[in-house]
Amino acid sequence: MNQNIPSFEVIEGGGVTSASGFEAAGVTCGLKRSGKADLALLYSRTDCNSAGTFTSNLFPAAPVVLCKKRVAGPAGIRAVVVNSGVANACTGELGMENARAVAKLAAETLGIEEDQALSCSTGRIGVQLPMDKLAAGIKAAAAAKKPDGGHEAALAIMTTDTRPKECAVSFFLDGKKVTVGGMTKGAGMIAPHMYPAVPHATMLCFLTTDAASDNASLTRFLADAVEVSFNRITVDNDMSTNDTCMLFANGESGAKIVYDGSEPAQLFADALRHVVQTLAKGMVMDGEGSSKFVEVLVTGAKDAAQAHICAKAIADSMLCKTAWFGCDPNWGRILAAAGYSGAQFSPENVSLDYNDKPVVRGGMDAGTPEAELSELMKTGSFTVHIDLGEGVASDTMWTSDITYDYVKINADYHT
Repeated sequence: MNQNIPSFEVIEGGGVTSASGFEAAGVTCGLKRSGKADLALLYSRTDCNSAGTFTSNLFPAAPVVLCKKRVAGPAGIRAVVVNSGVANACTGELGMENARAVAKLAAETLGIEEDQALSCSTGRIGVQLPMDKLAAGIKAAAAAKKPDGGHEAALAIMTTDTRPKECAVSFFLDGKKVTVGGMTKGAGMIAPHMYPAVPHATMLCFLTTDAASDNASLTRFLADAVEVSFNRITVDNDMSTNDTCMLFANGESGAKIVYDGSEPAQLFADALRHVVQTLAKGMVMDGEGSSKFVEVLVTGAKDAAQAHICAKAIADSMLCKTAWFGCDPNWGRILAAAGYSGAQFSPENVSLDYNDKPVVRGGMDAGTPEAELSELMKTGSFTVHIDLGEGVASDTMWTSDITYDYVKINADYHT
Protein backbone atom coordinates (compact mmCIF):
# COMPACT_ATOMS: atom_id res chain seq x y z
CA MET A 1 0.00 0.00 0.00
CA ASN A 2 1.07 3.62 -0.55
CA GLN A 3 2.32 4.66 2.88
CA ASN A 4 1.48 8.31 2.12
CA ILE A 5 -2.21 7.54 1.62
CA PRO A 6 -3.67 5.81 4.68
CA SER A 7 -5.89 2.88 3.72
CA PHE A 8 -7.76 3.08 7.01
CA GLU A 9 -9.81 5.54 9.03
CA VAL A 10 -8.80 6.60 12.53
CA ILE A 11 -11.70 6.17 14.96
CA GLU A 12 -12.11 9.25 17.14
CA GLY A 13 -12.03 8.21 20.79
CA GLY A 14 -11.35 4.63 19.74
CA GLY A 15 -9.60 2.03 21.83
CA VAL A 16 -9.38 -1.59 22.82
CA THR A 17 -13.15 -2.26 22.61
CA SER A 18 -13.71 -0.54 19.25
CA ALA A 19 -13.50 -3.91 17.49
CA SER A 20 -16.79 -5.82 17.47
CA GLY A 21 -17.36 -8.38 20.18
CA PHE A 22 -14.97 -6.99 22.79
CA GLU A 23 -15.99 -5.64 26.18
CA ALA A 24 -14.00 -4.18 29.05
CA ALA A 25 -14.17 -2.62 32.49
CA GLY A 26 -11.97 -0.76 34.92
CA VAL A 27 -12.62 -0.90 38.66
CA THR A 28 -11.00 -0.14 42.00
CA CYS A 29 -10.03 -3.05 44.23
CA GLY A 30 -7.60 -1.34 46.61
CA LEU A 31 -4.15 -2.08 45.20
CA LYS A 32 -3.11 1.55 44.72
CA ARG A 33 -2.45 3.89 47.62
CA SER A 34 -4.08 6.63 45.57
CA GLY A 35 -7.43 4.84 45.58
CA LYS A 36 -7.68 5.10 41.81
CA ALA A 37 -8.91 2.33 39.52
CA ASP A 38 -6.44 -0.55 39.54
CA LEU A 39 -8.02 -3.58 37.87
CA ALA A 40 -9.09 -3.95 34.26
CA LEU A 41 -10.90 -6.74 32.47
CA LEU A 42 -10.81 -7.29 28.71
CA TYR A 43 -13.34 -9.83 27.42
CA SER A 44 -14.36 -11.27 24.04
CA ARG A 45 -17.81 -12.71 23.42
CA THR A 46 -16.23 -15.39 21.21
CA ASP A 47 -12.96 -17.33 21.15
CA CYS A 48 -9.90 -15.44 19.95
CA ASN A 49 -6.83 -16.55 18.11
CA SER A 50 -3.89 -14.67 19.57
CA ALA A 51 -0.22 -13.78 19.56
CA GLY A 52 2.12 -12.22 22.09
CA THR A 53 5.52 -10.66 22.58
CA PHE A 54 7.08 -10.56 26.03
CA THR A 55 10.02 -9.22 27.99
CA SER A 56 13.48 -10.64 27.41
CA ASN A 57 14.37 -9.78 31.02
CA LEU A 58 15.74 -12.86 32.82
CA PHE A 59 13.37 -12.10 35.72
CA PRO A 60 10.05 -12.46 33.88
CA ALA A 61 7.06 -11.86 36.13
CA ALA A 62 4.74 -14.76 36.91
CA PRO A 63 1.93 -13.46 34.66
CA VAL A 64 4.41 -13.17 31.78
CA VAL A 65 5.24 -16.86 32.13
CA LEU A 66 1.54 -17.71 32.23
CA CYS A 67 0.60 -15.56 29.23
CA LYS A 68 3.53 -16.75 27.17
CA LYS A 69 2.33 -20.33 27.53
CA ARG A 70 -1.39 -19.79 27.05
CA VAL A 71 -1.39 -17.20 24.26
CA ALA A 72 0.34 -19.66 21.93
CA GLY A 73 -2.09 -22.46 22.78
CA PRO A 74 -5.20 -23.73 21.00
CA ALA A 75 -7.76 -22.89 23.70
CA GLY A 76 -9.07 -19.64 22.21
CA ILE A 77 -8.45 -16.77 24.64
CA ARG A 78 -11.56 -15.02 25.95
CA ALA A 79 -10.44 -12.80 28.85
CA VAL A 80 -7.51 -10.89 30.33
CA VAL A 81 -7.38 -9.55 33.90
CA VAL A 82 -4.87 -6.73 34.38
CA ASN A 83 -3.98 -5.36 37.80
CA SER A 84 -1.88 -2.26 38.44
CA GLY A 85 -0.08 -1.57 41.70
CA VAL A 86 1.58 -4.96 42.20
CA ALA A 87 3.84 -6.48 39.53
CA ASN A 88 3.80 -10.08 40.82
CA ALA A 89 7.46 -10.31 39.76
CA CYS A 90 10.22 -12.00 41.75
CA THR A 91 7.53 -13.68 43.84
CA GLY A 92 8.51 -17.34 43.46
CA GLU A 93 6.14 -20.27 43.22
CA LEU A 94 3.46 -18.48 45.25
CA GLY A 95 3.47 -15.70 42.69
CA MET A 96 3.00 -18.26 39.93
CA GLU A 97 0.16 -19.89 41.82
CA ASN A 98 -1.47 -16.51 42.29
CA ALA A 99 -1.21 -15.66 38.59
CA ARG A 100 -2.94 -18.92 37.75
CA ALA A 101 -5.51 -18.30 40.49
CA VAL A 102 -6.38 -14.88 39.07
CA ALA A 103 -6.99 -16.41 35.66
CA LYS A 104 -9.04 -19.22 37.22
CA LEU A 105 -11.18 -16.75 39.18
CA ALA A 106 -11.85 -14.80 36.00
CA ALA A 107 -12.74 -17.94 34.07
CA GLU A 108 -15.13 -19.16 36.75
CA THR A 109 -16.77 -15.75 37.03
CA LEU A 110 -17.19 -15.41 33.26
CA GLY A 111 -18.20 -19.02 32.62
CA ILE A 112 -15.28 -19.88 30.33
CA GLU A 113 -12.51 -22.47 30.42
CA GLU A 114 -9.58 -21.79 32.76
CA ASP A 115 -6.97 -21.76 29.99
CA GLN A 116 -9.04 -19.18 28.08
CA ALA A 117 -8.20 -16.53 30.70
CA LEU A 118 -4.97 -14.61 31.21
CA SER A 119 -3.49 -12.56 34.05
CA CYS A 120 -1.25 -9.49 33.63
CA SER A 121 0.28 -7.27 36.31
CA THR A 122 2.20 -4.02 36.68
CA GLY A 123 3.50 -2.17 39.72
CA ARG A 124 6.01 -2.82 42.47
CA ILE A 125 8.34 -5.78 42.10
CA GLY A 126 8.72 -8.36 44.88
CA VAL A 127 5.23 -7.95 46.35
CA GLN A 128 2.68 -10.76 46.48
CA LEU A 129 -0.79 -10.17 45.08
CA PRO A 130 -3.47 -9.57 47.74
CA MET A 131 -5.77 -12.27 46.44
CA ASP A 132 -8.80 -11.25 48.48
CA LYS A 133 -8.78 -7.83 46.83
CA LEU A 134 -8.22 -9.36 43.40
CA ALA A 135 -11.14 -11.75 43.86
CA ALA A 136 -13.50 -8.92 44.73
CA GLY A 137 -12.16 -6.81 41.88
CA ILE A 138 -12.64 -9.55 39.30
CA LYS A 139 -16.28 -9.99 40.28
CA ALA A 140 -16.85 -6.25 40.13
CA ALA A 141 -15.17 -5.97 36.73
CA ALA A 142 -17.14 -8.88 35.30
CA ALA A 143 -20.36 -7.20 36.37
CA ALA A 144 -19.25 -3.84 34.95
CA LYS A 145 -17.85 -4.93 31.58
CA LYS A 146 -19.45 -3.28 28.55
CA PRO A 147 -18.77 -2.75 24.84
CA ASP A 148 -17.69 0.86 25.43
CA GLY A 149 -15.65 0.10 28.54
CA GLY A 150 -12.26 0.39 26.87
CA HIS A 151 -11.50 3.84 28.25
CA GLU A 152 -12.18 2.76 31.84
CA ALA A 153 -9.88 -0.22 31.33
CA ALA A 154 -7.14 2.02 29.91
CA LEU A 155 -7.35 4.22 33.02
CA ALA A 156 -7.20 1.22 35.36
CA ILE A 157 -3.94 -0.18 33.99
CA MET A 158 -1.96 3.05 34.53
CA THR A 159 0.76 3.41 37.18
CA THR A 160 2.95 6.50 36.84
CA ASP A 161 1.22 7.37 33.57
CA THR A 162 -0.44 10.78 33.52
CA ARG A 163 -2.94 9.84 30.82
CA PRO A 164 -4.30 6.74 29.10
CA LYS A 165 -3.03 5.68 25.68
CA GLU A 166 -5.66 4.40 23.25
CA CYS A 167 -6.08 4.11 19.49
CA ALA A 168 -8.31 2.37 16.94
CA VAL A 169 -8.65 2.34 13.17
CA SER A 170 -10.97 0.64 10.68
CA PHE A 171 -10.96 -0.33 7.01
CA PHE A 172 -13.17 -2.27 4.62
CA LEU A 173 -12.34 -5.64 3.14
CA ASP A 174 -14.78 -7.18 0.64
CA GLY A 175 -17.52 -4.97 2.05
CA LYS A 176 -16.81 -6.00 5.63
CA LYS A 177 -15.67 -3.41 8.16
CA VAL A 178 -12.55 -4.52 10.02
CA THR A 179 -11.37 -2.72 13.15
CA VAL A 180 -8.03 -2.82 14.95
CA GLY A 181 -7.81 -1.19 18.38
CA GLY A 182 -5.64 -1.14 21.43
CA MET A 183 -4.56 0.34 24.72
CA THR A 184 -1.20 0.54 26.42
CA LYS A 185 0.35 1.79 29.62
CA GLY A 186 3.86 2.81 30.42
CA ALA A 187 5.73 6.00 31.26
CA GLY A 188 8.91 4.79 32.93
CA MET A 189 11.02 1.63 33.01
CA ILE A 190 10.62 1.79 29.25
CA ALA A 191 13.15 0.18 26.95
CA PRO A 192 11.30 -2.78 25.46
CA HIS A 193 13.04 -5.40 23.37
CA MET A 194 10.37 -7.93 22.60
CA TYR A 195 10.11 -10.95 20.39
CA PRO A 196 7.31 -13.48 19.80
CA ALA A 197 7.11 -16.15 22.49
CA VAL A 198 10.24 -14.84 24.21
CA PRO A 199 10.20 -13.61 27.82
CA HIS A 200 10.29 -9.52 27.24
CA ALA A 201 8.09 -0.73 31.93
CA THR A 202 6.58 -1.72 32.48
CA MET A 203 4.75 -1.53 29.27
CA LEU A 204 1.56 -3.47 28.81
CA CYS A 205 -0.25 -3.40 25.47
CA PHE A 206 -3.48 -5.11 24.49
CA LEU A 207 -4.55 -5.15 20.85
CA THR A 208 -7.85 -6.37 19.44
CA THR A 209 -9.35 -6.96 16.02
CA ASP A 210 -12.63 -8.36 14.77
CA ALA A 211 -10.89 -9.93 11.79
CA ALA A 212 -10.34 -13.68 11.79
CA SER A 213 -6.79 -15.00 11.58
CA ASP A 214 -4.68 -17.93 12.72
CA ASN A 215 -2.12 -17.81 15.53
CA ALA A 216 0.84 -18.16 13.17
CA SER A 217 -0.28 -15.22 11.03
CA LEU A 218 -1.04 -13.06 14.06
CA THR A 219 2.41 -13.82 15.45
CA ARG A 220 4.08 -12.59 12.28
CA PHE A 221 1.86 -9.51 12.00
CA LEU A 222 2.57 -8.64 15.62
CA ALA A 223 6.32 -9.25 15.36
CA ASP A 224 6.56 -6.91 12.37
CA ALA A 225 4.51 -4.22 14.12
CA VAL A 226 6.36 -4.42 17.44
CA GLU A 227 9.73 -4.18 15.74
CA VAL A 228 8.88 -0.75 14.28
CA SER A 229 7.06 0.57 17.34
CA PHE A 230 7.68 -0.65 20.89
CA ASN A 231 11.15 -1.93 20.02
CA ARG A 232 11.96 1.59 18.83
CA ILE A 233 11.17 3.53 22.01
CA THR A 234 13.17 4.28 25.13
CA VAL A 235 12.49 6.53 28.09
CA ASP A 236 15.16 5.45 30.56
CA ASN A 237 16.90 2.38 29.07
CA ASP A 238 15.41 0.13 31.77
CA MET A 239 13.63 -3.02 30.62
CA SER A 240 10.83 -4.24 32.84
CA THR A 241 10.16 -7.70 34.19
CA ASN A 242 6.55 -7.45 32.98
CA ASP A 243 6.59 -6.10 29.40
CA THR A 244 3.75 -7.70 27.48
CA CYS A 245 2.06 -7.03 24.15
CA MET A 246 -0.74 -9.29 22.96
CA LEU A 247 -3.03 -9.31 19.94
CA PHE A 248 -6.46 -10.96 19.96
CA ALA A 249 -8.60 -11.71 16.89
CA ASN A 250 -12.20 -12.88 17.36
CA GLY A 251 -13.39 -12.92 13.73
CA GLU A 252 -16.69 -11.16 14.37
CA SER A 253 -16.36 -8.93 11.28
CA GLY A 254 -16.53 -11.96 9.01
CA ALA A 255 -13.29 -10.98 7.27
CA LYS A 256 -10.28 -13.30 7.31
CA ILE A 257 -6.66 -12.12 7.21
CA VAL A 258 -3.67 -14.34 6.51
CA TYR A 259 0.01 -13.32 6.55
CA ASP A 260 0.62 -14.03 2.88
CA GLY A 261 1.78 -10.76 1.29
CA SER A 262 -1.62 -10.12 -0.29
CA GLU A 263 -3.35 -6.73 -0.40
CA PRO A 264 -5.69 -7.67 2.49
CA ALA A 265 -2.66 -8.68 4.54
CA GLN A 266 -0.99 -5.34 3.76
CA LEU A 267 -4.17 -3.47 4.69
CA PHE A 268 -4.21 -5.18 8.06
CA ALA A 269 -0.47 -4.67 8.59
CA ASP A 270 -0.78 -0.94 7.82
CA ALA A 271 -3.67 -0.56 10.27
CA LEU A 272 -1.91 -2.51 13.01
CA ARG A 273 1.31 -0.56 12.51
CA HIS A 274 -0.52 2.75 12.84
CA VAL A 275 -2.15 1.65 16.09
CA VAL A 276 1.04 0.38 17.73
CA GLN A 277 3.17 3.31 16.60
CA THR A 278 0.57 5.74 17.94
CA LEU A 279 0.53 3.91 21.27
CA ALA A 280 4.33 3.67 21.40
CA LYS A 281 4.80 7.38 20.70
CA GLY A 282 2.17 8.13 23.32
CA MET A 283 4.25 6.28 25.91
CA VAL A 284 7.32 8.38 25.10
CA MET A 285 5.31 11.60 25.17
CA ASP A 286 4.07 10.59 28.62
CA GLY A 287 7.54 9.55 29.82
CA GLU A 288 7.99 10.10 33.54
CA GLY A 289 8.58 13.82 34.02
CA SER A 290 9.50 14.32 30.36
CA SER A 291 9.14 17.66 28.58
CA LYS A 292 10.55 16.73 25.15
CA PHE A 293 9.70 14.17 22.48
CA VAL A 294 12.80 13.47 20.40
CA GLU A 295 13.01 11.46 17.20
CA VAL A 296 16.52 10.14 16.62
CA LEU A 297 17.00 9.41 12.93
CA VAL A 298 20.18 7.74 11.71
CA THR A 299 20.80 7.55 7.96
CA GLY A 300 23.79 6.69 5.80
CA ALA A 301 24.79 3.64 7.82
CA LYS A 302 26.55 0.60 6.35
CA ASP A 303 23.68 -1.70 7.35
CA ALA A 304 20.46 -1.71 9.37
CA ALA A 305 22.07 -3.20 12.47
CA GLN A 306 24.65 -0.42 12.64
CA ALA A 307 22.00 2.22 12.08
CA HIS A 308 20.03 0.80 14.99
CA ILE A 309 22.87 0.60 17.51
CA CYS A 310 23.83 4.17 16.67
CA ALA A 311 20.26 5.47 17.06
CA LYS A 312 19.81 3.61 20.33
CA ALA A 313 23.08 4.87 21.81
CA ILE A 314 22.04 8.45 21.17
CA ALA A 315 18.46 7.91 22.36
CA ASP A 316 19.67 6.30 25.61
CA SER A 317 22.46 8.76 26.39
CA MET A 318 21.86 10.47 29.73
CA LEU A 319 24.09 13.35 28.64
CA CYS A 320 22.06 13.87 25.46
CA LYS A 321 18.75 13.57 27.32
CA THR A 322 19.73 16.09 30.00
CA ALA A 323 21.01 18.50 27.34
CA TRP A 324 17.68 18.26 25.53
CA PHE A 325 15.90 19.05 28.80
CA GLY A 326 17.96 22.21 29.13
CA CYS A 327 17.43 23.14 25.45
CA ASP A 328 21.20 22.95 25.08
CA PRO A 329 22.20 21.96 21.49
CA ASN A 330 25.46 20.42 22.84
CA TRP A 331 25.94 18.40 19.66
CA GLY A 332 29.25 17.01 20.89
CA ARG A 333 27.33 14.64 23.15
CA ILE A 334 25.45 13.26 20.15
CA LEU A 335 28.63 12.66 18.18
CA ALA A 336 30.24 11.07 21.23
CA ALA A 337 27.31 8.65 21.61
CA ALA A 338 27.50 7.76 17.92
CA GLY A 339 31.24 7.25 18.30
CA TYR A 340 30.97 4.72 21.13
CA SER A 341 27.85 3.01 19.77
CA GLY A 342 29.78 0.40 17.80
CA ALA A 343 28.63 1.65 14.41
CA GLN A 344 31.44 1.89 11.87
CA PHE A 345 31.96 5.22 10.09
CA SER A 346 34.54 7.86 9.30
CA PRO A 347 34.07 11.00 11.44
CA GLU A 348 34.82 13.32 8.51
CA ASN A 349 31.74 11.97 6.69
CA VAL A 350 29.25 12.72 9.46
CA SER A 351 26.49 15.32 9.21
CA LEU A 352 23.99 16.31 11.92
CA ASP A 353 20.77 18.34 11.79
CA TYR A 354 18.20 19.46 14.33
CA ASN A 355 15.05 19.35 12.21
CA ASP A 356 16.17 21.16 9.05
CA LYS A 357 18.91 23.22 10.67
CA PRO A 358 22.52 22.15 9.95
CA VAL A 359 24.51 21.49 13.10
CA VAL A 360 27.51 19.43 11.93
CA ARG A 361 29.06 19.05 8.51
CA GLY A 362 32.12 16.92 7.84
CA GLY A 363 32.33 16.04 11.52
CA MET A 364 32.66 19.72 12.53
CA ASP A 365 30.48 22.67 13.55
CA ALA A 366 28.25 23.78 10.66
CA GLY A 367 28.00 27.31 12.02
CA THR A 368 24.31 27.59 12.91
CA PRO A 369 24.06 29.88 15.97
CA GLU A 370 23.35 27.97 19.17
CA ALA A 371 20.54 30.41 20.00
CA GLU A 372 18.62 29.27 16.90
CA LEU A 373 19.02 25.64 17.84
CA SER A 374 17.99 26.30 21.43
CA GLU A 375 14.79 28.04 20.29
CA LEU A 376 13.98 25.04 18.09
CA MET A 377 14.37 22.71 21.07
CA LYS A 378 11.91 24.76 23.13
CA THR A 379 9.06 23.57 20.89
CA GLY A 380 9.07 20.30 22.85
CA SER A 381 9.28 18.02 19.80
CA PHE A 382 12.13 17.81 17.31
CA THR A 383 14.24 15.44 15.22
CA VAL A 384 17.93 14.76 15.70
CA HIS A 385 19.15 13.52 12.30
CA ILE A 386 22.65 12.14 11.99
CA ASP A 387 23.95 10.92 8.63
CA LEU A 388 26.99 8.65 8.92
CA GLY A 389 27.90 9.00 5.25
CA GLU A 390 28.76 5.32 4.79
CA GLY A 391 25.80 3.68 3.07
CA VAL A 392 22.02 3.71 2.63
CA ALA A 393 20.74 1.98 5.80
CA SER A 394 18.67 3.90 8.33
CA ASP A 395 16.89 3.50 11.66
CA THR A 396 14.69 5.56 13.98
CA MET A 397 14.28 5.66 17.75
CA TRP A 398 11.76 7.71 19.74
CA THR A 399 12.92 8.99 23.10
CA SER A 400 12.38 11.72 25.69
CA ASP A 401 14.47 14.02 27.81
CA ILE A 402 15.32 13.39 31.46
CA THR A 403 14.10 16.01 33.92
CA TYR A 404 14.22 16.74 37.65
CA ASP A 405 10.73 15.23 37.91
CA TYR A 406 11.99 11.86 36.63
CA VAL A 407 14.24 11.61 39.66
CA LYS A 408 11.47 12.71 42.02
CA ILE A 409 8.97 10.21 40.62
CA ASN A 410 11.33 7.25 40.82
CA ALA A 411 12.80 8.19 44.19
CA ASP A 412 9.34 8.00 45.71
CA TYR A 413 7.62 5.33 43.65
CA HIS A 414 5.14 3.28 45.66
CA THR A 415 2.35 3.27 43.02
